[in-house]
Amino acid sequence: MQMLYDSDSFVVVHMQANEPAEGDPPPRIVRHGFEIVDKRTNKEVYLDGSWAEAFQRQINAWQLNTPTQEEVEETLDGYAELAQNPLVMH
Repeated sequence: MQMLYDSDSFVVVHMQANEPAEGDPPPRIVRHGFEIVDKRTNKEVYLDGSWAEAFQRQINAWQLNTPTQEEVEETLDGYAELAQNPLVMH
C-alpha cells in the first residue's frame, strides 16, 4: 500500500499485490487497484481492473506533464462521483 496523494479534499492510495512467499507459485493474475477517498463527503471508491488501468495511465501522464493541484483535484472529483461506499474506520 502506497499513499500517492493527500490534500484537504482527497486521499489516493495505491493497493499493490503482495509478493508471493518463498516457494509459492506466482499468482496467475497480479491485481492492483487504487482507493480514492473524498474527504468532503466521507465516501470512497476502489478502482480495479480496467478502471485501475485507466487511472494508472492518468498517473503516468501526470508524471510526464506535472499538473496543478487544481487539475488533479478536478480529475479526482470525476472519480469521486462514482463513490457509493461510506468511509468506515476499522
